[in-house]
Amino acid sequence: MDSQARLDAVFSALADPTRRAILARLTEGEATVGDLAAPFDISGPAITKHLKVLEKAGLITRGREAQWRPARLQPEGLKTVADWLEHYRRFWDASFDRLDAYLRQVQKGKTDGPGH
Repeated sequence: MDSQARLDAVFSALADPTRRAILARLTEGEATVGDLAAPFDISGPAITKHLKVLEKAGLITRGREAQWRPARLQPEGLKTVADWLEHYRRFWDASFDRLDAYLRQVQKGKTDGPGH
């Protein structure tokens, strides 16, 4: 999957509040489908569908332990989003730096101007 498709998959996965809640739960450690389904009023198969979306996006992995398939957070899956956001962070930082410089210039002009 190329980086644009990966980014699209991650944002699509994160667009759903149930999937975001699942990711939040997985920050506490691995969990089974039953563990993940407990706080929701949805079926096990519905949770499994959400897990497949998260897995396809690279946000979780699923293991095999006997009859259990615990889900684990895959933090590297968010790297694509972090890299994408970094570009915009640099843009905003530069914009705020220019605004700060402008405001200092305006403030200096007020204190150095006539009548002060």
